[in-house]
Amino acid sequence: MDFRNSDTISGPRSEDVLPTTANAAVKVVIVGGFGVGKTTMVGAVSEIRPLTTEETMTEAGVGVDNNTGVESKTATTVAMDFGRISLSEELILYLFGTPGQERFWFLWNGLFEGALGAVVLIDTRRLQVSFDVIGRLEERGVPFVVAVNTFPDAPYHPVEDLRRALDLPDEIPMIDCDARTRVSSRDVLMTLMRYLHSLSLPVA
Repeated sequence: MDFRNSDTISGPRSEDVLPTTANAAVKVVIVGGFGVGKTTMVGAVSEIRPLTTEETMTEAGVGVDNNTGVESKTATTVAMDFGRISLSEELILYLFGTPGQERFWFLWNGLFEGALGAVVLIDTRRLQVSFDVIGRLEERGVPFVVAVNTFPDAPYHPVEDLRRALDLPDEIPMIDCDARTRVSSRDVLMTLMRYLHSLSLPVA
């Protein structure tokens, strides 16, 4: 059989190859409750075709998964999302999105191995789903920033009210974002990088 004219791909696509200038890579985890936009953010910001592990939701999850407020959602991440973005010619971020449903949270242990920091994505329509997420990060001692995903029908709350509701210290950055757009999602990641850099500076 002659394969010379076939569409078979051998090796990575050209757009997936790391830049030759890259000399540092950082692992970042994007966490949040079910349906807050983690898969959307990874897909929006990734410069490579993102890896997703979304599966159709079935009746097996009825009574087990809490989909209050996102009843129309038909698929869920069951393992992780993965993407990559170059913040500069030298610095590469590897993005890992966690599953949001609590029955898959045991997978977080592996996803957090080697992670430098995290983004907590929240939905103000369902703020309560973020409490346990933030608590788990605090227990692990993982530095994080909070990104408020601005859904079109989400209520607006002043930053100080959100901080109070989440019991969030003033030094932890909080930023509004639209997880559907690359620019907004990139701004969130840059906020995390600046925060991580500030933590590395010597105390005066």
